[in-house]
Amino acid sequence: MSNSLPSVPIYQLLSSLDWIVFFGFQFLTIAIVIYGQRLLKSPTRTSALDYLLMGRQLTLPFFIATLVASWYGGIFGVTQIAFEQGVYNFVTQGIFWYITYIIFALFLVDKIRPYHAVTLPEILGKMFGPGSVRLGSLFNFVNIVPVAYALSMGIFLQTLFGGSLQLCILVGTLFVMAYSFYGGFRAVVFSDFLQFLIMCLAVFLVALVAYFHFGGVSFLKQNLPAAHFDWRGGESYASIFSWGLIALATLVDPCFYQRVLAASRPQIAKRGILISTLIWVGFDLCTTLGGMYARAVLPHADPKQGYFQFALELLPSGLRGVFLAGAFATIISTLSSFMHIAGVTITYDLLPKKFHHKKGIHQLGFLLVGLFTILLSFAFDGRIKEVWKTMGSYAAGCLLVPMMINFWRPKTIDDKTFQLSAISGALAITLWKIFGSSELDGVYVGIVVTTSIIGLRKLLS
Repeated sequence: MSNSLPSVPIYQLLSSLDWIVFFGFQFLTIAIVIYGQRLLKSPTRTSALDYLLMGRQLTLPFFIATLVASWYGGIFGVTQIAFEQGVYNFVTQGIFWYITYIIFALFLVDKIRPYHAVTLPEILGKMFGPGSVRLGSLFNFVNIVPVAYALSMGIFLQTLFGGSLQLCILVGTLFVMAYSFYGGFRAVVFSDFLQFLIMCLAVFLVALVAYFHFGGVSFLKQNLPAAHFDWRGGESYASIFSWGLIALATLVDPCFYQRVLAASRPQIAKRGILISTLIWVGFDLCTTLGGMYARAVLPHADPKQGYFQFALELLPSGLRGVFLAGAFATIISTLSSFMHIAGVTITYDLLPKKFHHKKGIHQLGFLLVGLFTILLSFAFDGRIKEVWKTMGSYAAGCLLVPMMINFWRPKTIDDKTFQLSAISGALAITLWKIFGSSELDGVYVGIVVTTSIIGLRKLLS
């Protein structure tokens, strides 16, 4: 069988059935969001706790669905890495992260719940002192502002319809803002459940159909460079393991904390994270294989769009619509969730408490986050991997060490020490990115400086 597929404009590959499936899913998602909003307006569900954490009533199926869906919006980023570097993607975007998820489930859940907090910065305030809340909120915001997923949305629309990346980012992000503007966490969770199902089905279909259409590993080995099967992907060891440190930023990620704090019981959070990890393994295997098949079949395609183009040219009518809906779901579920958390960071953690119950305040924060996301995503111009490394290095480099120390040995680090170490780490990372060597990622510098400041303060105290 030929290993080439016809190359035509993407939208011309879609049948009426594909569009019906795709838009039908969008209407169903909007209907679920509206339903969640009506529940939020119920007389028994009007508190800030319900808006922010679903009243701490998140059950296991919904926990798994919202965690998986909200954590995997960078499908164009991972498939680009797989397209360009093969199994290196599964190592750096998979294995390192699985280890972190297991650590989180087994060791952190029981330490988080006793704080009875609503947000990660609130935990920082209870852990270190009141001065740490706003500083932690700034790091939290930098880590969670969904630039990578706005870029993914732009690439999705650009691949499908053409046009400039900036225009596609603007249109796509405004669409997500419009449908999730009024929804609280309950609406996010409800929409995530549907998006979780369709996104898993979509990537599985691509890998399965590609396998039966072209063959297995032997086909890939015949049509890919040998480097695609090297776990190092041609990168230095320092660059590879910097991904491991960035993966550790999950231990201070507000998306995970929000779900753990919203779970009805700690056991739900533990089991939910472990089951989600198994699902992520399958998902990553499918996206890695899909990216490699795309490179083997369409070697001259744009790496950012190769997987998407391959899938739409490979799948038959109807299944193309399913894939479109699934790819779109991976992006909008994460984009809407992260925008919600970032908006809450502004309105709940940064603003004085007297504003917490002001009507429309959370929607205002959501709007500000959306506009900031659009502007910042223009600056990265499609470089999703660079976004992850830049944003993740600040969270891992500045928050990870002090938080883990105080989780295991409470009161070891005081408010001033935390602030000094985190600010010093952030400054060191910034200076290193401007003046340092590109061979060594800034996350290493941040961790070394943060740890050194903490140690020095302990010696002088």
